[in-house]
Amino acid sequence: MGAKQWSSEWMRAALGLCVLRTLAAGPTYGYAIAAALEENGFGTIKGGTLYPLLTRCEAAGWIAVEWRVGAGGPERKYLSLTNAGRDELATQTTNWRDFTGTVLAHLDNTPTSSTALTTGTAKS
Repeated sequence: MGAKQWSSEWMRAALGLCVLRTLAAGPTYGYAIAAALEENGFGTIKGGTLYPLLTRCEAAGWIAVEWRVGAGGPERKYLSLTNAGRDELATQTTNWRDFTGTVLAHLDNTPTSSTALTTGTAKS
């Protein structure tokens, strides 16, 4: 059975946070980040999506870049979280939990007829 296809809007909203979380495990390179995300149920992350995101994270000062000699191959661009990146990961994680809690509370709330009347959703 194939991986679940998540909404592209949801993926755009969560991908930056998930990339930072992946980098929290230690320095790695782009292809390994994409593979880790896929292994964790996010589906295939294309380079055209991942690499511009990594560039934005680097520009924000959240990740540092180091070129390392590959084993029998070309150099690889390794990425690691900076202190600012760890702070950003903590902030985004807290904010994501607050936001998803709000969404879940809203989804789990069954409107009463009086609530529906005040919001204009009651049926005549």
